[in-house]
Amino acid sequence: MTKPIYVLNGPNLNRLGTREPHLYGSTTLAEVEAMCREAAGHGPLVFRQSNREYELIDWIHEAIDNGGAIVINPAAFTFTSMAILDALKMFPGPIIELHITNIHRREPIYHRSFVSLVATAVIAGLGPRGYAVAVAAARDLIDSAP
Repeated sequence: MTKPIYVLNGPNLNRLGTREPHLYGSTTLAEVEAMCREAAGHGPLVFRQSNREYELIDWIHEAIDNGGAIVINPAAFTFTSMAILDALKMFPGPIIELHITNIHRREPIYHRSFVSLVATAVIAGLGPRGYAVAVAAARDLIDSAP
């Protein structure tokens, strides 16, 4: 059985569609989930969002035991959470860090990602469609693993 891709979303992403549409667009998180499920095809996918750091860490731990890949948009925790970094260090499979905006074109506070230190790949600036790209890439990485 193929292990699932975990798509984990951090704080405020539950507000997609209404939150700063000039930056994040009008696509809702439910629509993002539908895009991810379509990109995963028949492969299993776990899609979650939390505004709580500890919950994201618990889900990373779950993925360590059960997952094939992690696609993570840690949102603000990208730049602040060593605890998420430490949890991700334990994950043996591919990790794709995802951002809706290009964080490197934004204010300097958004330029240093803790997650990038362990990410297999980083996708930033493709808007919500970046999720589908990330899930497809994660599936390819799982399928091509020895």
